[in-house]
Order: sequence, then C-alpha cells, then structure tokens
Amino acid sequence: MCKKNRLEAFSDGVLAIIITIMVLEIKVPHGENFETLRPLLPVFICYVLSFVYVGIYWNNHHHMLHAARKVDSRVLWANLHLLFWLSLLPFATGWMGENHFAKLPVVLYGCVLLMAAIAYWILVRAFIHADGPDSVLAKAIGVDRKGNWSIILYVFAIPLAFYQELFAGALYITVAILWLIPDQRIERTLS
Repeated sequence: MCKKNRLEAFSDGVLAIIITIMVLEIKVPHGENFETLRPLLPVFICYVLSFVYVGIYWNNHHHMLHAARKVDSRVLWANLHLLFWLSLLPFATGWMGENHFAKLPVVLYGCVLLMAAIAYWILVRAFIHADGPDSVLAKAIGVDRKGNWSIILYVFAIPLAFYQELFAGALYITVAILWLIPDQRIERTLS
C-alpha cells in the first residue's frame, strides 16, 4: 500500500501546473486601450471555464482522498489516467479560445472533458475497490448521479458541437454549474 499524502501532493502539483500553463497561454496585447483586449475575450472565457473545471476536479479529488483509506497500484494508475486527460485541457482550452469556439476545437474540448470524467469515474471505482464496498467512500458516492449525468451530457454535447457549437458549449457550462453546487455526500458520510 502507498501513502495518500504522496498521491495528493503529486496531483496537487500537476493541477497547479495545468492552471499555470493555461494562464500563460493568454498573450498580453500590444496596446493600452480596451479595444486591444476584445480579441482576447474568447480566450479569457475559455480560460475561466477550464479554471473552474480544474478547480472542480481538485475539490472533488481532495474530498475523495479525505474519505479514502487505502491507495494501491490500481489507484495510482487510475489517478495518472485522470491527470493525463486533465493535462490536455490547456491545449484544448487554448485551441478553442484562439479559434473563437469553432466546431472542431469545441469537439476536442468536449472529448477531453468526457475522457477526464470517465477517468475520474474509474478513479472513484479504484478507490472503492481498494477500500471495499462497505467503505465510507462507497457509501458516500452511492449511485453517483452527478458523475453519470456529466458523462451523458458530454456524450450528447460532442456530436452537437459539429452543428451547434454554442449549444455544446452551453452543455459544458451546465455540467460545470452542476458540479459547482456543493456536493455534501462525502462530508455528510464522514460526519
């Protein structure tokens, strides 16, 4: 068995680097008036959405680690799998912002979000497997309606982006809002 604090420290470091890379993709404009900022608006909107997503994953990862008792090799690999998909977020974010929400970048962004959601789902199952079906985490997660609905919405939004990229983007925002509503399952179960 491995120690949770090493997994948490590594994950926190990777997530901090992801956020740093995303903000560095916002190029400083040449000019001193508001008009020079206008072309950066799509890039900034994408950055804010991705920052919120990274924050959501960080927050939920933190709560999950607080409830989990054991870390085994399955958990380590599942965690790396999640971090891999999240590490692609700066590229997808930058591409979508630079191309003002064009179809293919919006599709790719959705694919990265979908794969991160699936990877998180796998990580939760790996923790539950390590701790056992009667663990605090297993009881707290339960059916995981939010996680399941997130995956369904991404699967619907990705093909929609080929025809209505703004509606697909609205679904990505909807999933983020769904997760911004505080999820008390783990805290409630721990207390």
